Amino acid sequence: MKGAVIIPSLVVLVFMFQSFMTHPTQAAITCGEVDRSLVPCIVYLQNGGSPSAACCAGVRNIEAITPTTTDRQVACECLKLAAQNYPNFKEDAASTLPAKCGVTFNIPISKATNCKSIQ
Repeated sequence: MKGAVIIPSLVVLVFMFQSFMTHPTQAAITCGEVDRSLVPCIVYLQNGGSPSAACCAGVRNIEAITPTTTDRQVACECLKLAAQNYPNFKEDAASTLPAKCGVTFNIPISKATNCKSIQ
């Protein structure tokens, strides 16, 4: 009789696991958070030069709030949208921003990034 109870329980657990794997959790970040982090970088992203300490703190914050692939993909879409909204946005400045701030993360700041490819 115990075996009859265990098998249905295992079946339920397997279905729950499969459901979790096919429906991953949503990102925990918002574009508002990403935008607030990059506001101090607007001057740098439009003019180049050296990013401010506040800008680099924002870049480090983006790294900290994007621990998962989903978070990074959402942040990427937010950054892409923000870049498209600034007519004087300089792609070359954006591409060097993380390195100039001493941060390495896999989220390009670009108008043309394929964010689905971000891991």
